[in-house]
This record gives sequence, C-alpha cells and structure tokens, in this order.
Amino acid sequence: MISFSDSLALIDGEIRAIDYPRDPAGLYDPVFYLLSMKGKKIRPALTLLACNLYSEDVRAAVYPALAWETFHNFTLMHDDLMDNADLRRGEPSVHCRWNNNTAVLSGDAMLILAYRLIARSPAALMPSLLELFSRTATEICEGQQYDMEFEGRTDVLEEEYIEMVRLKTAVMLGACLMSGAMVGGASGEDCRLLYRFGTDLGIAFQIRDDLLDLYGDPCKIGKRTGGDILCGKKTFLLVGALARADAADRATLLSWLDRRDSGDEKIACFRRIYDGLNVVELAERTCLERYDAALGFFRRVSASEDRKAVLFGLAADLMRREW
Repeated sequence: MISFSDSLALIDGEIRAIDYPRDPAGLYDPVFYLLSMKGKKIRPALTLLACNLYSEDVRAAVYPALAWETFHNFTLMHDDLMDNADLRRGEPSVHCRWNNNTAVLSGDAMLILAYRLIARSPAALMPSLLELFSRTATEICEGQQYDMEFEGRTDVLEEEYIEMVRLKTAVMLGACLMSGAMVGGASGEDCRLLYRFGTDLGIAFQIRDDLLDLYGDPCKIGKRTGGDILCGKKTFLLVGALARADAADRATLLSWLDRRDSGDEKIACFRRIYDGLNVVELAERTCLERYDAALGFFRRVSASEDRKAVLFGLAADLMRREW
C-alpha cells in the first residue's frame, strides 16, 4: 500500500524519466519548464491511489497518471494565455517567459504528448481508457467555453457556475480516479462511485480555489491575490454577490467589471462587498456540502477501509489547504 507522498515521489521520478523529444528546443523547453515546476500533482496521485485500492501493482497505472498530469499542464499553459496571467506556481507563465505563439504551439505539443502517454496504458483497457480520456478532454473544453462566455454575462446563476466547474475542473479528478481503478481491476460500480467522488470533490476544490484567490496568502498560492477579480472572471463569490447585492452594490460591481485596472482599489472594493454580503460563508457552506456528498460516494466503494484511508486523508487535506 502506498501513501500520498509515495505517489508524488513516484510521479516526480517518472516525469523526469519520460523520453520526450528535445528538438526543436523552442517547442519543447516550455513543456519541460511547466512540468518541472513544483505543483500539487493531485491528479496523477489520485490515479495511482485509486489503482492501489485494488492492486499492489501501481506502476501499471503510471502512464495514465502521467497522461493526466501532462494534459492538465497543457490546459494551464493555454489558460494562462487566455487569462493573461503573469504567474504560474510563483514563476513567469509560459507566454510571459517566451511569447503567446510559443504558449499556443507548445501547449498543442503537450496535448499530443498526453495522448502518446495514455496510448501506453495496459492494452486490454486501451479502448475504454482512450474513450474516458477523450470524453474528459472534450468536457474540459466545454467548461472553458462556458467560463469565457460567463465573462460577458452579469446574470450567471449559481447552478450554471457549478456546471461550468464540473466540466472545466471536476471531471478530470473523477476521470483520474476512474482510470486508476480500472487499471487496478475495480468493478464497474466502484469505478462509477469513484468518478462521482472525484467530481464532487473537484467542485469543492474549485470553490476553495475561488476563496484562496482572494483571501489566500500569495506566497502560498503562487500568484497575486485577487487575480480573478482583475481579469473579470466569474467566480462563485462574484456570482453569489451579483445575485444578492442591492442596487447600489450591484451597480458598483458592474461598473468595475469591464475595467482591467491593475491596482488594489478594485480588489478592495470587491472584497468589501463580498464581506458585507456574506458570500464567503456561502462559498464555504457550498464547498462543505459538495465535500460531504463526495465522501458519501466514497464510503460506498467496496475497497478495504485501510486502503481507503489514504484517499480519505487526501480529500480532507484538500479542503483544509492554503495553497
């Protein structure tokens, strides 16, 4: 049985050992740059830990785990460009260190590399894993499109936001768990329960991210506090505030939304309104509800309780995180 730290060490070693192409350097250096950053690596860890619920041979799930981590970093490379984000994990984002065209092309290469990795999964499971991988990739694109469309809307409902988060963020966590369980030999029912565990945990994870973006320590989260506000992103906090604000506060929020000011005045204004409307408490309550729902699915998984303890602990840590 492996621990979370064991899974991270295994993934770190396997990432360094991947025989990626080296030339042209202008295409592949940004890929190595992003993959070598100190990240959470939650997704590949979930893949290995789900496999270990049913099998000691976690190395059988290494290539799916690496595929998810590579794909995730591909989305970050393009997200940073689309959001005009200067920092990723405390370092210059790819489009800032190189340029926009490099971020597009190196990201495309990263996506292809992710497919090459998933193609090295156990042969008997290849059709199912490839279908899961492709469906998840498509859903993530759908979620990103909704996210972009929401930037131009002031009437986004909380349930619409939750669905966007499910697609953009949560389905990958569910798919990581499901793919690892498939490799480990889990039943179809357990695979479905783990997928639901991951998706609800992913929604809670993203709402927690929304809170940390404004109320977290920038030294811990690796980016500027209030970045979502500065680029006009619809977060759970903003959606909740627009739904609950009186005419004056709503007018104030809307007057700032189209401005891309880089100063702290905009952030302070949003934070004051959020605090007054108790949307932080709303976000924390919704986060906890999704977390509890996730645990409800996970408790029904038929693996032994000692093996499930690692994932129970990881889920709890994700909800307490400050990064």
